[in-house]
Amino acid sequence: MRVFVTGGAGYIGSNVVKALGGKGHKILVYDNLSTGHDWAVLNGDLIVGDLADRIFLDNVIKAFRPDAVMHFAALIQVEESVREPLKYYRNNVVNSLNLLEVMRQNRIENLVFSSSAAVYGTPEKVPVNENALLTPINPYGYSKMVVEQILKDLSAAEDFNYAALRYFNVAGADYEGKIGQAYKESTHLITRALKTAKGEFGELKIFGTNYSTADGTCIRDYIHVTDLAEAHCLVMDYLLEGGQGGEFNCGYGHGFSVRDVVCAVKRVTGIDFKTEETERRTGDSPILVADNSKIRRELDWRPLYDDLEYIIKTAWEWELKLEAKVA
Repeated sequence: MRVFVTGGAGYIGSNVVKALGGKGHKILVYDNLSTGHDWAVLNGDLIVGDLADRIFLDNVIKAFRPDAVMHFAALIQVEESVREPLKYYRNNVVNSLNLLEVMRQNRIENLVFSSSAAVYGTPEKVPVNENALLTPINPYGYSKMVVEQILKDLSAAEDFNYAALRYFNVAGADYEGKIGQAYKESTHLITRALKTAKGEFGELKIFGTNYSTADGTCIRDYIHVTDLAEAHCLVMDYLLEGGQGGEFNCGYGHGFSVRDVVCAVKRVTGIDFKTEETERRTGDSPILVADNSKIRRELDWRPLYDDLEYIIKTAWEWELKLEAKVA
């Protein structure tokens, strides 16, 4: 199949591109490289472009003629979205509209959308399933929710198929050590902890210790990026074979607190780095854990790397070689 991948030079997108290439698909990556890297595109071709440029985007899609589109291009930092909401709505919502309108003009009817568990906000029940009320608590989560609604409305109005994968906390690196997180300003807990262990930060801040959890810190469901990449391949095949799309949670169904993760990072690295307990961050939910029964049932998704220390180990090995990569 011919697959057009927006944001395919970023962390998750590049891992999905690697998986798609391994299955023999022809891939075209479209990325403005604002947070991605050209070296991360291991399969297919890369065109540097922005979704805001509709004319250029239309010319590229018209020439490539994809069977399906995977849409990863988005801003993802929760804290930044609270400070700069318009930036997030323009980039995540308006640019998604540009993509959808270009797809419609070129009669491309299959889309896999990179969504987020942030659409759930603070769910009343955990693990949370796909039918839960969507109550985002930050502009990032709202931007994902708005795009999901647009996809739902478009699918109801015409012949258009989509799947929105709601990621929980994605972590880890390619087991071959070729690609992993390389954000300039990463806010991901595992990455920040590993960089603290490396000495890039003097201490790791723990934001909030008075949540209604066993140890007072936030709990998250961590999923290895390779398992997430396989979910994308499965759902694309499912759509192209005529399967009913919709929303799918991507997580393992159990969570770890911030303190759990810090302890695990110290065990894996063998480094006892400093931490500082500080105030809660605006926009953080106390607990987010996936009910993943739908994706297991409908796509026969069988994750292989449901092990926090393995996730951290692959991320640590990647961190140790990252400086040479980005130099």
